Amino acid sequence: MNFSRTLFSGICLALPCLVWGQGLDPAALLKQPANMWPTYNGDYSGRRFSPLTQINSSNVHALSLAWSARFTGESSGGIRIKATPLLVNGVLYFSAPNNVWAADVRNGRELWHYQYPPNTGSTIGNRGVGMYENWLYFETPDSHLVSLDAKTGKERWKVQIANPKLDYTSTVAPVIIKNHIMVGIGGDHLDNPGFLESRDPETGALQWKWWTTPRKGEPGIETWPNEAAAAHGTGQTWMPGTYDPELNLYYLGTGNPNPVMAEKSRKGDNLYTCSIVAINPDTGKMAWYYQVSPHDVHDWDANETPILIDGTIDGQPRKLLAQASRNGYFFVLDRTNGKHILTKPFIDTVNWAKEINANGQPIPDPAKYPSVDGVLVSPASGGATNWPAPSFNPETGLFYVGSSRAYSMFYLTDTDEHPQGWAGLDRAAGGDGGALLAIDYKTGDIAWRHDWPSGSGVVSNLSTAGKLLFTSNGNYLIAFDPAKGNILWRAGLTSSPSGGPISYMLNGKQYILVAAGDTLFSFALNQPAE
Repeated sequence: MNFSRTLFSGICLALPCLVWGQGLDPAALLKQPANMWPTYNGDYSGRRFSPLTQINSSNVHALSLAWSARFTGESSGGIRIKATPLLVNGVLYFSAPNNVWAADVRNGRELWHYQYPPNTGSTIGNRGVGMYENWLYFETPDSHLVSLDAKTGKERWKVQIANPKLDYTSTVAPVIIKNHIMVGIGGDHLDNPGFLESRDPETGALQWKWWTTPRKGEPGIETWPNEAAAAHGTGQTWMPGTYDPELNLYYLGTGNPNPVMAEKSRKGDNLYTCSIVAINPDTGKMAWYYQVSPHDVHDWDANETPILIDGTIDGQPRKLLAQASRNGYFFVLDRTNGKHILTKPFIDTVNWAKEINANGQPIPDPAKYPSVDGVLVSPASGGATNWPAPSFNPETGLFYVGSSRAYSMFYLTDTDEHPQGWAGLDRAAGGDGGALLAIDYKTGDIAWRHDWPSGSGVVSNLSTAGKLLFTSNGNYLIAFDPAKGNILWRAGLTSSPSGGPISYMLNGKQYILVAAGDTLFSFALNQPAE
């Protein structure tokens, strides 16, 4: 391992506005401060909504580039920053597989760069870092949790969270809740069991582990044909969750069951894969679950962000949770108990379910299971949406999500009675450029949509109190009117945005920052704020 510092010995003189000694006040995680972005989604709710208004619909036309900075490091396939940067006390912290950087938020200048040793883990992506006081945490491709000193980038410790020889890999941005580091895991090519665990922020010691599929004698085991099938049923936890401090519940989406695309060796609903679960972060005990795709056979995990909404249903205030799931359906639940409130498709090409049951769950149509001859299914294998971040604006009451209306041909390639890992394959079979959707959380109706002629429709979003919605298409960062859906501004970048945009105040000025490939771009108004 190695790390570099940029003039660190003189940093207090070179960077007088950076308050290095303060670290992250845990209270900042409860409500996103204007001058920080302290956790993956900005705050615990997952809404990715900024209360800032200096940049707004009336002046966004004057938004221009403040600075850009490119970052280099060793990584298979080159650096691509899929992380959402954290901003704490004037410093940006962000990652790519095997790499973590700190940069001055004023100009993007690198402060230090930590590089994890080369390894055989998958470098598909890394969502970012977590922070606790003066310490950073990130997961490595070969499934270690590493803690760094946020001031220097020096490694404090590392612990193994899973065996990479079993095809585990790790891409998750850790979420810090009180004195718990919430750690997830990925990798579903083999029959490795999924889990969520909590680690001690000071030592990395294991506090508890929750398996995503039940063991002998546990509730849910009856949804698997036998204990062995359940124990190897996967359901990985490769995205950060959200948290309600009043209920003290951590909400997480789980991955698809294993073997992938083959179902006859795992008859049943296959709990708790493709589910939204509520976990007590102090004990690791599950409070409730809701399975959005019983008996999934198309690799449509439910890892998409479960957004917490304090809203109104039938005239009554409710604590809600909403998810636009990869399977093409929009779900609203009561987050106090997991009870179903709403299910509605958000793309009109969905064809894999034969009905919606009394609990609001889509029931799969066996005619759409992968077959040796192939079967045409929508959503495509990549899903109607995927990991890029949605946003919820409490002022408009709309849930914003990038979507894809596409089909795949799904083939069964392993007809053995007990297949393992990937037992099928899929091939793209047409579709459009995708669309940005604004969904009314109370009804599931599409309030407006913007269809893209090309490029990816599944991208990250940020809404603001300045009556703006930031998203992207192709190599453009774009601002929409969040209520009406018309484009107000756009800027060309060197590549397509790869991480979620954030917003913050610095010395009385609001900025919008986004990662695109190996570069960070920061935008601000080029005229005095009104």
